[in-house]
Amino acid sequence: MELRQLRYFVRVIEHGSMGRAAMELGVVTSTLSQQISRLESELSTRLLQRTANGVVPTDAGLAFWRQAQLALRHVDDAAHAAQHARLSGHVSVGMAPSTTGMLGLAFMRAMRERYPDVRLRLVESLSGHLTGMLNARQIDLAILFQSDNIKRFSATPLLDERLYMIASAGFEPMPKSKTTKLANIARLPMILPSGPHGLRSLLDTAFARASIEPNIVAEIDGLAMLMDAVGGGLGVTIQPGAALARRDLSLFRALPVSDRYMVRPNQLVSLSDDELSPAGLAARVVLADVARTLVTTGKWTGATLPPLHES
Repeated sequence: MELRQLRYFVRVIEHGSMGRAAMELGVVTSTLSQQISRLESELSTRLLQRTANGVVPTDAGLAFWRQAQLALRHVDDAAHAAQHARLSGHVSVGMAPSTTGMLGLAFMRAMRERYPDVRLRLVESLSGHLTGMLNARQIDLAILFQSDNIKRFSATPLLDERLYMIASAGFEPMPKSKTTKLANIARLPMILPSGPHGLRSLLDTAFARASIEPNIVAEIDGLAMLMDAVGGGLGVTIQPGAALARRDLSLFRALPVSDRYMVRPNQLVSLSDDELSPAGLAARVVLADVARTLVTTGKWTGATLPPLHES
């Protein structure tokens, strides 16, 4: 198997056409087709399905395409690193919106300071979407909240976040105590993320365990809009303290939810060590270091380190 065959194959998939791919690569279509056929013969499987409109990948071709993209990126990173004699390349990191509010900027600054030649791509999305992106090899690592569907990856407990009931400062039905319980929150109008969100899954499980039916009046999958609605007095929400990182704290009131399961575990999940580029391995270490520092210095509200990582 030759490196050029991988490049040829990836271009064909991207263009969906032998002719268009050949034109971009500067080779004749017959040469390109011959190289793809040799690749299929070596792998003893069909990678492309020819159609009237071009070519599409088979299931085997789609799986091979994902790994070929990763291999080519590592090759390019290695060449760039050798040319510049220090760590370079690029890495893609995914975080949920509440996490970026607390960790995103600090992580970017630490990466810039330690590895200025590494190009960082930061993806902010719901944890369910980030899991899908990891599966598709569109990102290298992410901070996730659910343990489902991550067994194939490298996963390490990062930190635990206490959950809070959050309301606008002037929200009248807000309990006057210093903490509260799910039973006291359930009757209040609640604004939560929808089903695919990792936090919603955790909350649904907690309500079910407590045999409580929550009064959900709205579902919003964007943290900024969700917090706008809460700040506007339309209801309360349950979120980690990091959800207030970008907010004027004088406009909100947050009460810790004291029920046993009101903790959101954060896991640092990445492609396997064999798949991660040197830049990806470095970013994983930096991300863990920055998160630990934010927790130990008290800057991450409501966060604690897992038992094995406590000082």
